[in-house]
Amino acid sequence: MASIAQQSRQGKRRLLALARLLVLLPALVLPGTGLWAADIHVMTSGGFTAAYNELVPDFERATGHKVITSYGASMGNAPDAIPSRLARKERADVVILAAPALDALAGEGKVVAGSRVDLVRSLIGMAVRAGAPKPDIGSVDALRRTLLEAKSIAYSASASGVYISTELFQRLGIADQVAGKSRRILSERVGTVVARGEAELGFQQVSELLPIAGIDYVGPLPAEVQRVTVFSAGIAADATEPEAARALIRFFTTAAAAPVIRKTGLEPITQP
Repeated sequence: MASIAQQSRQGKRRLLALARLLVLLPALVLPGTGLWAADIHVMTSGGFTAAYNELVPDFERATGHKVITSYGASMGNAPDAIPSRLARKERADVVILAAPALDALAGEGKVVAGSRVDLVRSLIGMAVRAGAPKPDIGSVDALRRTLLEAKSIAYSASASGVYISTELFQRLGIADQVAGKSRRILSERVGTVVARGEAELGFQQVSELLPIAGIDYVGPLPAEVQRVTVFSAGIAADATEPEAARALIRFFTTAAAAPVIRKTGLEPITQP
């Protein structure tokens, strides 16, 4: 548990970050619009969620805007996946998801062409149930052995899971051996499944594993087989608050937002 002094320092850092945001407000609000209050509807995928949930209250306090959030996977046909939500015409001003999926939505006319802004880079990691032995995944050979010896493997239904199931297993030459003990997780975090003891190993974006109670984070995939995912934001084609939406996206790329983003296991992509 953090000491009173640590809590005080954390509080001071948050106030300083908010002060920097207030200084930046003229750049976050489009010229000539002034400060206006808007409801900004956002659809965001899991990779950016931990940073997003911490940053949005600062943005709301500083601007007076209200951010209304829906969560879902970047891809796939689960009912709560972002492509499914947009197909049902759920309201959205901003969508935040893996860059390739965002580009696909732009190609379908569901996101404004040219509105993509890259926010963060994200790595894939592995976790086990809290207290369980941490297998070696420090090299490609060690990762292969760990996967072959595991009793069960869980991976996401989004960008990281697509890579794990359609590319990584094949590159390691173990696709047939692990097929029967691997499971794609829909509509919940992989770490939650691991915490319940329903899978021995769980793979997902590091930023999605770190917040989950009941698991121990083992580490990222080896560099030789790592897949870096860029998470990006864009303006929904049917946005009703495009100016406020752009202000929110710009805030996520400011220097004031970067420390929170790093803390959640992501690499910020700040804009000039």
